Amino acid sequence: MLLSQQDVLKLGMGAGNETAVAEFTLEGFSGLDQRLQLFLSLILLLMYLTTLTGNTMIIFLMCVDHRLQTPMYFFISNLAFLEIWFTSSTTIKLLVILSSGRRTISLKSCFAQSYFYVALGFTEFALLVVMSFDRYVAICQPLHYAAIMKQQLCTHLVVAAWVLGFTLSSYHLVLFSKLTFCGPNKIQHFFCDSSPLFKMSCSDTTLLWKADPIFISFVVLGSLCLIMVSSMCIFHCILHMPSASGRRKAFATCSSHLTALAIVYGSCIVLYARPSEGVSLETNTIVALLNTVLYPFLNPFIYSLRNKTVKLALEEALGRPKVWLFPRS
Repeated sequence: MLLSQQDVLKLGMGAGNETAVAEFTLEGFSGLDQRLQLFLSLILLLMYLTTLTGNTMIIFLMCVDHRLQTPMYFFISNLAFLEIWFTSSTTIKLLVILSSGRRTISLKSCFAQSYFYVALGFTEFALLVVMSFDRYVAICQPLHYAAIMKQQLCTHLVVAAWVLGFTLSSYHLVLFSKLTFCGPNKIQHFFCDSSPLFKMSCSDTTLLWKADPIFISFVVLGSLCLIMVSSMCIFHCILHMPSASGRRKAFATCSSHLTALAIVYGSCIVLYARPSEGVSLETNTIVALLNTVLYPFLNPFIYSLRNKTVKLALEEALGRPKVWLFPRS
């Protein structure tokens, strides 16, 4: 009986090549000069430490200051907690790569990194939808805000966001369980993203190239549509505010939030919400830095540290109630 070329490949892999790849080599930024890699690692280290400090500070202040124990800061503190883990899932390994040159990662660690990256990303989209709903109620239904956004509802919304994010991302493990790797083992990225793994797989990934962007597009664009609906309702309410100063303040707050949303959603749409085969690996690497490093770095400043209440709470927590660490806005 004659065998097709694909059958021969499968038989060859079954003969022992399936387990030939026990670890991968992350080749992201390998083309840079060693001194430039060290310089980049220092910049990323400073950004990473700032991200950890800023987000941890938000969580701490929310726990100790009664003025920040509101639904809005409850959601922001959950987002801060998520950002710590989201950026850590990729940045720690990137720092090791750039500073020491140790680029290898085991197969299981690679799959785990990819899963948590997607799971935390999906959870963040769900939290952003919850936060947009909270702002809608606060601005458009201010008299009913306390009655609607009770602590029990806020807790249920946050738990639902985390459960939904990790449940939806479980498909990623199913996809990877179908893949076989028989060499080469070099990933042209600084973390285990799905696109380079699909390119390296010996399996038939035709269906995966189509299914992965469709599913991610559903999550990304679906959450974006819900946020845009809330934003349009908020803008409508702002335009009908009687106070001009109130409108300016509301628009200033919304503009900073929209900037953050543009970074996270823009980067995800470029990377995932279209067929990944059409995106170069160099583009993936650069845009992924916006998603995994820059956005978590900016989040504390956008959502909290520019707020007068947070500034005052921080100064009192540091024991300096009469000395302003930040200029008043």
